[in-house]
Amino acid sequence: MKKAVFFDIDGTLLDENNFIPKSATEGIHRLQANGNYAFLCTGRSRAFVRGKELLDIGFDGIVSGCGTMIEFHDEVIYYRKLEEVLVQKTIAYLKRHQAATIMEGRFHLYLDEDDFGDDRYVVRLREEMGEDLLPIGTESSGWEVSKFSCVTKDSDLLLLKQDLEKDYELLLHSSEVMELVPKGCSKGTGILKVCEKLGIDRADTYAFGDSVNDLPMFEVAGHSIAMGNGTELVKQKASYVTDSLHNDGIYHALEHFGLF
Repeated sequence: MKKAVFFDIDGTLLDENNFIPKSATEGIHRLQANGNYAFLCTGRSRAFVRGKELLDIGFDGIVSGCGTMIEFHDEVIYYRKLEEVLVQKTIAYLKRHQAATIMEGRFHLYLDEDDFGDDRYVVRLREEMGEDLLPIGTESSGWEVSKFSCVTKDSDLLLLKQDLEKDYELLLHSSEVMELVPKGCSKGTGILKVCEKLGIDRADTYAFGDSVNDLPMFEVAGHSIAMGNGTELVKQKASYVTDSLHNDGIYHALEHFGLF
């Protein structure tokens, strides 16, 4: 029976400098040669799933935006776009609370750079996204958004959580950083939709991750694998902890589970 393996991107496949271990690429190619599927499964919306070295690995599909978009062999099999009224309401609310916000979509990311100061992540977005990184501005007619990310003050986080959780699944990365994902969407629901499409049993799925938005993957996958460089919570929730990204963690785990 074919098996499906799902890989988070940031902190799992590549580091903050966009380095991908050669062993990871080799392991993915070997598992595919053995008749299995390899999927990206990322919190990044589709607009920010780019980079020649990453895409040239040759994944069978991509689950992006925490399950808001799913592709299989270049065919879009699912896409969840937020309604314009909800996007307008949400961005107005976040702006009132001075939360530095990124609106994430299929084709573009939107942010007001002055809200982030000299944040290294925003510098990276500008370098990698180019003209596909747009200001939020005041005109909403052209917005195409499937999720949000925001940075706020510690004291505001609880209030924001209480007000936003009726419309969104909230992923708290720290006391300041939060992702807002449409209700009913997660990396886990993405895996389930792939299983339904391809006729794969959940017991034959493997999920690699390192941070909080990977936990929904771990809840549904037959085998959950935390990177050695992952957070302590993710390691506690995983069924297996492999080595770190820089110590060939992906390759070692694929080998451990006999996937090639």
